[in-house]
Amino acid sequence: MEIAPTTLEPYLQRQVDHGISGIDIMHGHLKVLMLEAEQELIRAQEVENETEEAMDSMERKYWEGQVDALTHLYSLTYDLSFAIMAREANDEV
Repeated sequence: MEIAPTTLEPYLQRQVDHGISGIDIMHGHLKVLMLEAEQELIRAQEVENETEEAMDSMERKYWEGQVDALTHLYSLTYDLSFAIMAREANDEV
């Protein structure tokens, strides 16, 4: 079975080409996505404060959910990294 090629952003592909682990790549990319989502959340909160419209409140809620989801995934990259390091340390014993 042949695996279809994927298209990554060039900066992600360069990291793959340099042998950086997938977890490390995801960790870094999630940090960028978290920053972008936090900035969007701040903008949505400012608009909601100005307009007090229900639709603007929904936009804020959306970005709160995005930040929460990305934060959980970011935390998971740490948990996975530590679990892998522990397994590798046990394998060496």
